[in-house]
Amino acid sequence: MSISLKPISDQVIVITGASSGIGLATALAAAKKGAKVVLASRNGEALAKIEQQIKQEGGQAIYVVADVGRQEDIYKISDAAIGRFGGFDTWVNDAGVSIYGRLEEVSDEDSRRLFDTNFWGLVYGSLTAAQHLRTRNGGAIINIGSVLSDVAIPIQGMYSASKHAVKGFTDALRIELEEDKAPISVTLIKPAGINTPYTQHARNYMDEEPTLPPPVYQPEEVADAILYAATHPQRDLFVGGGGKMMSSTNKYAPKLMDWVGENMMSKQQKKDQPAQHHEGSLHHPGKDGEIYGNYDGHVMRSAYTRAKINPVITGVAIATASAAAIALLGKNSLKKLDKNSTPKTGKV
Repeated sequence: MSISLKPISDQVIVITGASSGIGLATALAAAKKGAKVVLASRNGEALAKIEQQIKQEGGQAIYVVADVGRQEDIYKISDAAIGRFGGFDTWVNDAGVSIYGRLEEVSDEDSRRLFDTNFWGLVYGSLTAAQHLRTRNGGAIINIGSVLSDVAIPIQGMYSASKHAVKGFTDALRIELEEDKAPISVTLIKPAGINTPYTQHARNYMDEEPTLPPPVYQPEEVADAILYAATHPQRDLFVGGGGKMMSSTNKYAPKLMDWVGENMMSKQQKKDQPAQHHEGSLHHPGKDGEIYGNYDGHVMRSAYTRAKINPVITGVAIATASAAAIALLGKNSLKKLDKNSTPKTGKV
């Protein structure tokens, strides 16, 4: 069915995990475009500063201190949005955390905590949002998965498992809402490595400081994709051509991706320096308020994602490629015509 989504400037947007990284970048970008923003995370001190910044810049925002792994806290976020703004139009499930460690090393306690945040927090948020959006004639639910929703890698095996679960839940929710003809868009965003405080917040079992395997992209690329999905119904969106390539390779040549994982991925996730922090923010709020992380390699913009979310760029790219193909075809045709029209010489 046709789903109509409001312009960003007319929306109330709920964002979990809003105190750092992708969530923070999205909140600031949405507020600049005129959206009313509901900020949620476990770190009240960081949220208060972000709310103040948005208001000082002329935006509207409130914050809610919440642990998304607790269903009652999800209800608290929803109630705050309804109480202050009369409801919400888009719900972004961004809260998430990782664990760096081999599967046999990771404790059950840490694994369950990771799933409480990455999976159950997203489930609670999605179902609460769906129930509310049915009463508002629709809206958008945007879930932050990962390229690891499609591809599993070593060292972050439990994180990969949680993001596979996120994909399965999101796809099932979309189908059920479509079956009910509910005017709700459900989008799965699949970022590649993003330069956020992701590694500083991760629980680390390694002796080395963790890092991201390349290619790594800027967080604003994900924020742009999220806000595009908030106004244009999408099934899923990759952020980063590198992530799209990994997913496609895993689909069509899975043994090749297994080989890459076995021979490259473990090394690419370790810095050549001792680990500085092992606990991270898995069980308690970490140091928040920052969009960017400490990745020390090359950080990219994503031409692939920009083309996907900008029809003008896509059209220009297609037109340019078509013009080049036509020019080449015309050039070859002229050569062929000249060759065929050249008089043959010989003895009579």
